[in-house]
Amino acid sequence: MPYSGNTSKLFGKIRLAWRISLLDDSLFDRLTQLWLQLNFARTWHLGPADLYLTNTIAEPQATQPWVNFCTYAELFDRASEIERQIALSFCTPTNFRQGQYDTAMPTRESIFSSLVNRWNKYSGIPIEHLLIEPIFPSFFDIRTEIVVDSRSKFIGCVGEVSYRIMGDVKPIELKQINALADFALYSGVGRKTPMGMGMTRRLQDF
Repeated sequence: MPYSGNTSKLFGKIRLAWRISLLDDSLFDRLTQLWLQLNFARTWHLGPADLYLTNTIAEPQATQPWVNFCTYAELFDRASEIERQIALSFCTPTNFRQGQYDTAMPTRESIFSSLVNRWNKYSGIPIEHLLIEPIFPSFFDIRTEIVVDSRSKFIGCVGEVSYRIMGDVKPIELKQINALADFALYSGVGRKTPMGMGMTRRLQDF
């Protein structure tokens, strides 16, 4: 059961958003009760910082495109069987494993292989033979960004890429590709998504 949540926090004069994305039904069920019992009058602490929770959002809103919730079955059922344009926005540095090394280039193989692997692991609706060959880049506006911590340096891409599905493609194959593109909002793509890397969403008006 994909979930993408948002919790706003106030630290001094800085307003921050904390996003939680879950791919497992059991985790969602366990955390729902915790979120419902949050005390907004309480001060939370992160190191020396005092955090003040102002709200939680679990339903889609026009002003918050990163929040949504649906089952895997709903996500697949809603996927288009005719749409051939797919535009993706990479919000945080996105990086892919290629052999022994990493690459920041969002190729069709790296993106859709990442998505289908996670879909097949969690959804219960396996996509056994994903058709990647007809997917071609039609627009890109990306750049590299570097994230550095005490142990390593992570190089990834951010920006937007648009793909076009070309040629004679069956409706079920279009549906599978579109379902995975929609799934990107919840799963992210590439490496280190548990650390916030690879945050990706589909752009509807592109």
